[in-house]
Amino acid sequence: MTSTDVVDLYAGLEKIGIKIWIDGGWSVDALLGEKTRSHGDLDIAIQYKDLAKFREFLESQGYKEVERDEDKKWNFVLGDDKGHEIDVHAFTFNENGYVIEETEYPDGSLRGIGVIDGHTVRCIDAEHLVRFHTRHEPKDKDYKDVAALCEKFGIEYPEGYVHLK
Repeated sequence: MTSTDVVDLYAGLEKIGIKIWIDGGWSVDALLGEKTRSHGDLDIAIQYKDLAKFREFLESQGYKEVERDEDKKWNFVLGDDKGHEIDVHAFTFNENGYVIEETEYPDGSLRGIGVIDGHTVRCIDAEHLVRFHTRHEPKDKDYKDVAALCEKFGIEYPEGYVHLK
């Protein structure tokens, strides 16, 4: 996915009243304010209540669900015939703005603000994004993402990444 694809999707969803939060590699780039690498997909967070309207919008854009062996209530992938894929992570807020279902997004994690091609976007908070990188065996891109975020935002390097200092 290109930055133009991401911004167009974000703006199109905003126009119809759907909020998304950019996650994954694009969230790293948004927080850093620059594209650091190519991205095969776009990870997003979205409120569960918006999924029906979201799916309808994307289906009108030629997207269909990509078959996977996962719980499709909270996480699924939509793809189009151009090779674009959107990895969707749904959650539910309570009346106080806390995520109460789908624990992937702890309190404060959805407060990030970043920039993609000059457009301000909601994204994952830098500290949480660094923590999210420690939930799996890191790849080269993870080391680079974590180092860049820790340097820019003054975040302490997590265990397993200290050698990057």
